[in-house]
Amino acid sequence: MAAAAIHECDVLIAGGGPTGVTLALLLARQGVSVIVAEKEAEVYPLPRAAHLDHEIIRVFQEVGAAEAIVRSSRQSSRYDFLNAAGDILLRFTGSDRIGPGGWPAANMIHQPSVERVLRDRLADYPAARLETRWDVLSFAEDADGVIARVATPDGQQEVRARYLVGADGARSPMRKAAGIGFEDLGFEEPWLVVDTIVQDFSRLPPVNLQICDPDRPTTCVLMGEGRHRWEFMIRPGETPEEISADASIARLMAPWKVDGAVTLERKAVYTFRARIAEQWRKGRLLLAGDAAHQTPPFAGQGLCSGIRDAANLAWKLGAILREGAPDSLLDSYQPEREPNLRATIGMAIMMGRTVCITDPAAAAERDQQMLAARAAGQSPDGAPAYPPLDTGVVLAGSAGAGSYFPQAIADGARLDDALGAGAWLLVRGNAAGEEGIRSAGLDDPALAPFRQALETWLDAHDAPTVLVRPDRYVFGTGDAAVLAQAWRNAVFAGG
Repeated sequence: MAAAAIHECDVLIAGGGPTGVTLALLLARQGVSVIVAEKEAEVYPLPRAAHLDHEIIRVFQEVGAAEAIVRSSRQSSRYDFLNAAGDILLRFTGSDRIGPGGWPAANMIHQPSVERVLRDRLADYPAARLETRWDVLSFAEDADGVIARVATPDGQQEVRARYLVGADGARSPMRKAAGIGFEDLGFEEPWLVVDTIVQDFSRLPPVNLQICDPDRPTTCVLMGEGRHRWEFMIRPGETPEEISADASIARLMAPWKVDGAVTLERKAVYTFRARIAEQWRKGRLLLAGDAAHQTPPFAGQGLCSGIRDAANLAWKLGAILREGAPDSLLDSYQPEREPNLRATIGMAIMMGRTVCITDPAAAAERDQQMLAARAAGQSPDGAPAYPPLDTGVVLAGSAGAGSYFPQAIADGARLDDALGAGAWLLVRGNAAGEEGIRSAGLDDPALAPFRQALETWLDAHDAPTVLVRPDRYVFGTGDAAVLAQAWRNAVFAGG
């Protein structure tokens, strides 16, 4: 029997969805060699995730994919929660305005189009390989890293890598193989998802809607690439088979009066869940995306959370594999990401519990309370606020530490393009060079278009200097030399 072919890389990623491919792109830009093992032959051709926020488009900007993804997306001016009578219970506005990440705050997408753009970008990075019809069967650790057995069209092969990332979805064979359990956050509801292709937009709602009708809680949202989605909660006693029958879908769609305006593309029954893996790192295995957490869709943060995982992991793996940082740097991954993730899931559960009330008396009480709160100006509308980093690689106690650093825009130019990838040290006046950090003074001609916005940020934090991490969260503020040394200590000395 012939020996299995052996492949070597720095990082093996199990799963070629958006999270896995984004991580591969971010790593390959740093010269980290990466293989993405994807068991399917092609991108799944039908819609799944619906939304990307401004922070995620900023991540895609770093790998040269933002413009194409935004071109294929659509924006809604607001997100309304209405009761059965059409009264406004909640209204989230501003989703079509530019967010702190420098892109529209909310972008309704067609996931297959997003995935194709990301995969096309991989071709520009020789350090990255996407291998389709590769299925990671098992893995074992040794002193140097991970040895994985992979089923391929050419038979079983072996991949040796320093790290393995399980970005292989909610059922994650990698998570199961590592014996990592889930914490259940107590939300589980079955829904029918109906995706349509639009022929006449004028007959469809121009904004995103949650219809909080106890008779049939319903979602109606824009999608990218000429599509629109409806979601219908499955009531007790209904089976997935009967609710997804064409005749049943026709009855559910009838009140929307869209015959001739849309055609059915896809129907699927999902159980919306809220769960978090107990460990996101176990030795050389790291979990990301749905392998590490699942959230109900009501806040539109499922795919966004996976891309945030990729951005957090990418700079840390790069620092370890290319700059000599200690392996212990990865111990900060879950403590940094989990509080934000719990907050996004909490927002989604709040929204879901608002929508999913099917008892008429309870729904009437909800309506009364929420309408009264709205009339009194106490409704929890507006852009959701998620917590900053409060642990990990941040200079605790310094102003702004752990907050998200906004991307300034001037005359169509964006700050990130001017400064490039990696950590930034932004200083009033002129900057002295700091090894391994992009140092720039606000007097630098390259920053002239952005100077006012940067000075405004520094003024608001009463700071002479800010050090921004590669994932665009603030490490800390203060004296430039002190900041640079604190960064080196935190990243390269393990604390």
